[in-house]
Amino acid sequence: MVTVDPITLEVARNQLAAVADEMGLVLRRTAYSPNIKERADCSAAVFVASGEMLAQAEHIPVHLGSMPASVAAVLGRFGARPGIQYAVNDPFHGGTHLNDLTLVRPVFVRTELVGWVANRAHHADVGGEAPGSMPAHATRLDEEGHIVEPMPAVEDGRWLDAFLEPFLAATRTPAERLGDLSAQLGANEVGAARVVQLVEHEGRDRFIEVTNALLSYGERRMRAALSALPDGAFRFADVMEWRDEDIPITVEVRLDGDDLVADFTGTTGQVQGNINAVEAVTRSCLYYAVRVATDPTIPANGGCYRPLRLIAPTGSLVNAEPPAAVAAGNVETSQRIADVLLGALAQAAPERVPAASQGTMNNILAGNDRFAYYETVGGGQGGRPGAPGMSGVHTGMTNTKNTPIEALEAAYPLHVVTTRLRKGSGGAGRFPGGEGIEREIEFLEDATVSLMGERRRVRPWGLAGGEPGAVGEDWLIRQGASPERLPGKVTIEVRAGDRLRVLTPGGGGWGRA
Repeated sequence: MVTVDPITLEVARNQLAAVADEMGLVLRRTAYSPNIKERADCSAAVFVASGEMLAQAEHIPVHLGSMPASVAAVLGRFGARPGIQYAVNDPFHGGTHLNDLTLVRPVFVRTELVGWVANRAHHADVGGEAPGSMPAHATRLDEEGHIVEPMPAVEDGRWLDAFLEPFLAATRTPAERLGDLSAQLGANEVGAARVVQLVEHEGRDRFIEVTNALLSYGERRMRAALSALPDGAFRFADVMEWRDEDIPITVEVRLDGDDLVADFTGTTGQVQGNINAVEAVTRSCLYYAVRVATDPTIPANGGCYRPLRLIAPTGSLVNAEPPAAVAAGNVETSQRIADVLLGALAQAAPERVPAASQGTMNNILAGNDRFAYYETVGGGQGGRPGAPGMSGVHTGMTNTKNTPIEALEAAYPLHVVTTRLRKGSGGAGRFPGGEGIEREIEFLEDATVSLMGERRRVRPWGLAGGEPGAVGEDWLIRQGASPERLPGKVTIEVRAGDRLRVLTPGGGGWGRA
């Protein structure tokens, strides 16, 4: 039996990660929307033939941890056919929320399936009851936009009408959507070509041997990291801000040797609103939090997740059932799920886990029949053992950029009045939390605006005696009127000349000052 030596493993790991990186670059460089080409709201990964993740780029945690569910949904329904790419955005069949469309492509060498490539991109509008497809009042999934159950979308490089026509008919911005879809198609084609090159260079048997060894290596590294943590049960709870109520999310993390169980029993049931998260999102949060608390140099593949088990009660806020609305579950509840997991893991690994970061993506959606703008605004990172938190960055389950002002104003009827750090918003501590951002935007056309934010009432917590960060604030400044404080989740109509001011939360401090 031929063994796979450490140098070969490391070379292969970097080769496969480079494939995912190149897919992401192709997607961003050929996309039409600022949301993808400027903010990089997209992710890419490579999978083995069985659908287990083999390699990922350093893109967006909530995308990457849930993307195996998209591949599994396609495999379970269709298997794999040469020349076909499959699309899915249905959160209850492998997706996360409707804006995130995943394109999945099998990779064949001659007639043999050797793997899969997939990418996920956030489309700024997929229909629904408000521009941007995240209406604050939604209680059912169909109110949030067009639903794509797993289905063939491309055959021999051409879009299939059964997928494309209803998708474009639903959106307010069909030309932009078609451009972004074409970028996704091209990214998968590049990824598949690179995988084929690797297989043909190494030989089919050697390629499979090396990839299996990579997955086993990831599992061994994770088991070793978990074994270094103390056994025990570690509990933590935090809340989601829903209307005038704070809804608890609770977790117990149980460590036993080289196994970890995250049990969300006791978390509140799903609600008549859009803060429900599907199981794939919660699983993404688990993968992210464990990597933070163990060793981020462990290869990010399906092997390293084998020792992790998730218990998420069906019908709960962290494992909702259809037809629940879920838009904010992906972008906001995911942040709180990560927070409670990190709060529990901090008890087992206090030297690795930071204080709470801003805990929200501060989603801004604006549009009318002509345009659809989507932005998430950075905030404060939690203070870390040994270092202060960074300021004005995206944290937790997101990893995008802020839209540059020049790009934003060139693409949309918007004017950026102010963008600056929010001084004094980070929590005090030996290692203080990072500062949030103050951003004010003027609307140059009448529009519908939706906000999806958290930490507007409950401050991001500190650790080891550090102080919490400041809560976020959202203000509407209508012409000739006093500023009006807005709820964290709301859909409103604005007129040309109105302004929106968003103050994002700071991170919690770590350690006593």
